[in-house]
Amino acid sequence: MFVLKGYEGTTMRAIAAKIGYTPTAIYHHFKDKDALVAELAGLDFRALAQALQQTGTVGDPLERLEKVGAAYVEFGLTHPMQYQFLFMTRRPKGSASGGTTRDPGEDAYGFLRQTCAAVIATGRLRPELNDPDELAQMCWGSLHGLVALQVAKGDDPSIPWRDVRQTATKIRAMMLRGFLREPDR
Repeated sequence: MFVLKGYEGTTMRAIAAKIGYTPTAIYHHFKDKDALVAELAGLDFRALAQALQQTGTVGDPLERLEKVGAAYVEFGLTHPMQYQFLFMTRRPKGSASGGTTRDPGEDAYGFLRQTCAAVIATGRLRPELNDPDELAQMCWGSLHGLVALQVAKGDDPSIPWRDVRQTATKIRAMMLRGFLREPDR
């Protein structure tokens, strides 16, 4: 409902009607709509974090970063409604997203940031790429753009879409090559 009607257009009463509950029953479990949204987003963010965590055994941090990007893209393409809810649904400023914790095992951004810090620590990146948050946001933003376009416009026949997974692979390769101090090594 949040994806289809947006945050403002979705009410607790409408949610209750859709799932066959009374509004009172929903309020028994959730204080308000923000609490419900935070819980739903938390579930989806944990699923994303688990998908990214599967790359954690890759020893080389740069290769792990590439695999994290692939897992992020695959999550978005495999779960487009959850992706749209997490990253493309407006919420009021200051409302909890449910997406960040202090534990990289439960926090997709935390895991990405931790991976970026490990990549920086290898000394293989260009010297100006020394901030793990900035590097994480560069990676995230680049891949988010592609996934968001696919989720929002992937069925638009007026755009001659190419295979999105192949395009994502090329983006990751170009991005990582551009990060390297000596890209030809």
